[in-house]
Amino acid sequence: MAKINLQSAVWKEDKFYVAQCLNVDVSSFGKTKREAIKNLQEALELYFEDAKTPKISKIQKAELTKMSVAYA
Repeated sequence: MAKINLQSAVWKEDKFYVAQCLNVDVSSFGKTKREAIKNLQEALELYFEDAKTPKISKIQKAELTKMSVAYA
């Protein structure tokens, strides 16, 4: 079984924590940070279960930034 190292971000959104993998487009949530990360781990295992050669983006020196966007 192959192992890969992935990076994720976790934040609180209303009553739940959201965990999102930065390398692939997979996310999950939970009532606690621990639960959100556990659920993300499970979602990632399912995501990679059938992938023959998954496309994984390499993340280097990620940084949080604030933005403002105008919308109608």
